[in-house]
Amino acid sequence: MLQRREMLQIGCSSFFGLGLSSVLQQQAVAAQQEPRVKSVVLVFLPGGGSHIDMWDPKPTASAAKGEFEPIATSLPGVQFSDKMPMMAARADKLAIVRSMHHGDNRHLSGTHNALTGYVQPFTGGSNEAKSLKRSDWPNYGGGISLLRPRSDGLPSQVTIPNPLIEGVLVWPGQHAGFLGPKYDPFVLRDDPNKKDYKIKGLTLIDGISVGRLDDRRKLLSNIDRRQIALEESLPGIKYTNEQQTAFSMLTSSKLKGALDINAESAKKRDRYGRHKYGQTLLLARRLVEQEMPVIQANMGHVQMWDTHVNHFPRLRTMLPALDTGLSALIDDLEERGLLETTLIVCVGEFGRTPTISPLAGQKVPGRHHWAPVYTAVFAGGGIKRGQVIGASDKVGGQPITTPYHPNDMGATIYEALGVDPATMLSDRLNRPVHLNKGKVMDVLYSGIA
Repeated sequence: MLQRREMLQIGCSSFFGLGLSSVLQQQAVAAQQEPRVKSVVLVFLPGGGSHIDMWDPKPTASAAKGEFEPIATSLPGVQFSDKMPMMAARADKLAIVRSMHHGDNRHLSGTHNALTGYVQPFTGGSNEAKSLKRSDWPNYGGGISLLRPRSDGLPSQVTIPNPLIEGVLVWPGQHAGFLGPKYDPFVLRDDPNKKDYKIKGLTLIDGISVGRLDDRRKLLSNIDRRQIALEESLPGIKYTNEQQTAFSMLTSSKLKGALDINAESAKKRDRYGRHKYGQTLLLARRLVEQEMPVIQANMGHVQMWDTHVNHFPRLRTMLPALDTGLSALIDDLEERGLLETTLIVCVGEFGRTPTISPLAGQKVPGRHHWAPVYTAVFAGGGIKRGQVIGASDKVGGQPITTPYHPNDMGATIYEALGVDPATMLSDRLNRPVHLNKGKVMDVLYSGIA
């Protein structure tokens, strides 16, 4: 039987450290900061995509080069992989950061860093201990939901087309962490490329569906009628308001309408590519039209880009799909006049090794985890177009210019959405903490490193 405490947690925040007056004050401060953009689309490559085989080829380094050839882009002297021809033709619309860097070659904590802009607090050695926890930092949508809340009943983040879950292990960084369930994103759990695609899998990150939530609301209502005294108390009123917010977000016809890809023409769907990546990015464009602040577009399931084995055969399918979908998203937003108010970021939790070797017991070689240097690609959002920022060494193994950390990327995302990254919060133990410790990547806008 469901406990009242469990049911209340659907809608109420576990973020007790920051009082209501402090929250209102910080919301007022954020409201005075003019955002650069209305939406951020985080095109995430779960598992870590190979920078060398996409954005930073090394044709003269025999050990690093691999099976793909470099091709010219629309920027003189800049090359991409031959598996990214459409993005190569649009390089003059991009800012390509080739010196992303951090020191964590682990998937879970690396993913947390990429999706929150904060290094995951130490949680022990096992995968189970490192997975989704309420002591984690809030993801971008969680931070935005707290500091720049919407007034239309929609969430501040939607994750499409699936959460990053492997068995019972939920990758950290996908929810609002210590801010509590109230600020969690909503997650689609359906492949928009399937012929029978229907919006039946919209849930909270912890798996609470619309139907289950409604059942809980009815049960909670019955219990509440027996506890009128509690409901008339100030905490009770707060819980009720927060529950209603969660209910309205999950059942919003506006959100469901944005996720109805069948409303798009066949021609438009073909343009993005009839595959999961392309149709996911088409949904992202539909969410941008609803001014969704954060859209996390996962390019595949957990570790999809973790190409230890069959590296090149897998990328021969994955890269053309990403190339088609991402280039269509950029073009479509620009044609609709939405690109300058939308920041697109394409990145994984790290890159892949400059060497190509088989894992123990495997015959087909691959590339392995590599956080020392990798690439993030930015488009839209008022960035200075047509620039390469930073450089890796001759094999793509280390940065040889100013390195940029995932925390810096996080600071940039928050600043673009009108939130000061240095905002002070209180964690679950009521300790003062910064929302983010990175530095805004001003070079994206100025072009001056």
